[in-house]
Amino acid sequence: MHALAAVRDDIGSQVPARGRAYLHEFTEHFREYDAVLSQGELTERIAAATVTLIGDYHALPACQHFAAELIEASARERRVVLGVEAVLARDQRILDSWWRRQIPEDELRRRLRFDREWGYQWEPFYELLCSARDHTDGVYALDCMPREDLRRIRSRDRHAAAKISEIRDRHPNASMFVLFGESHLAPQHLPRSLKEVLPQEKILTVLQNVDALYWRAVAQQAAAVRIGKDAVCVFNSNPLEKYESYRLCLEGWNAAVDDLPDFAPAIYNLIFSLARSLGFRVDSPRNGTQPKYLTDLLPEVVTLDDYPPDFEAKLGEKSCSYLPDANLFVIREFQMADAAEECARFLHFACRGMKRLVASAQPVEDALVRFATRLLCPEFDTNGHNPTLGDSLYETYLAGKVSLPALRRLFLTQVETPGQAQQTLAKLEELTRSQA
Repeated sequence: MHALAAVRDDIGSQVPARGRAYLHEFTEHFREYDAVLSQGELTERIAAATVTLIGDYHALPACQHFAAELIEASARERRVVLGVEAVLARDQRILDSWWRRQIPEDELRRRLRFDREWGYQWEPFYELLCSARDHTDGVYALDCMPREDLRRIRSRDRHAAAKISEIRDRHPNASMFVLFGESHLAPQHLPRSLKEVLPQEKILTVLQNVDALYWRAVAQQAAAVRIGKDAVCVFNSNPLEKYESYRLCLEGWNAAVDDLPDFAPAIYNLIFSLARSLGFRVDSPRNGTQPKYLTDLLPEVVTLDDYPPDFEAKLGEKSCSYLPDANLFVIREFQMADAAEECARFLHFACRGMKRLVASAQPVEDALVRFATRLLCPEFDTNGHNPTLGDSLYETYLAGKVSLPALRRLFLTQVETPGQAQQTLAKLEELTRSQA
């Protein structure tokens, strides 16, 4: 017990104060259990659920092993799909390529940025993915950025619920299993968000190795216990093993040295900065005046070394390029003006619903991209060249003659036909004439 307290205190001291209230809600709710469950009773409760939320202590491989065994056993009796927190929803297309056996394990790990974005052990998680590929009808990414901001953690619950709702639409007759961090599974966290969007589902929460329940359960030789009508807890590891595994993860993170360039955080920060400057919400759950879940639309960011050798000639003198057809950001080196311009092209693409730009709409995009580049880089002048329409739009904005809501509407305006493109271009020219 003394060893457990020491490890737990060491870990707890590294949790930001703003995240403790969320964690406290979890620990306070799961302090007692109602009854011991036999293996048969546990199996019956899981079989009766249409959505099973499995609590994951990310650093403990036993948690991922349990999830793999559970979906394998369930898949023998019914159709099953799996949702996971460990992969960002923006990377679903990468996960799908691996599912179709189009890319190997090492490429999947690299392109998911698993070690940087997630950071826990790859091997037990990959075993879970392989089990899902062999036994289920699909595996789906559920999480979104920002993971590190615990002030926004409840928005991640709402996002995950929306993604699970989309899975239900795609697999109306399957049982859904969801592996998500245990602290998200307090009744007022992910379960509440899920019930709001899927009120007809029979939702069961399956926790693993909850500290407050462990010692009493061990005394009763219980492998599983019931907590109310909607939750159970199973025991496959002791608390010391659980916390020691996390402490070892912390040591590994602190000692890790990675000399490889990683441009993705800089690119994503630029995209988010531009979006927020224009008044967009990066986590909006609905279309209309906002791109729907902008965090899920983020491009994959790769260095030129990751791309075919002949692409360097196509890149020319530019330091980076956004490729909308592949939703890919290729970067040779980070130069602020080039990166800002390509981030603006991505944002306009996302605002258009990821639809390909017709040739007649190119002047519209060029103007909005130039404006956005100046918005991110105010010091970026015309370098002696004649001002473009985008430069004039920026000056009009500085003069207070065009509002942010009006600019936001321009980014969201559909330009799918020559007529729409001409009308939008005329609107831009009208706005800038007031500055002349």
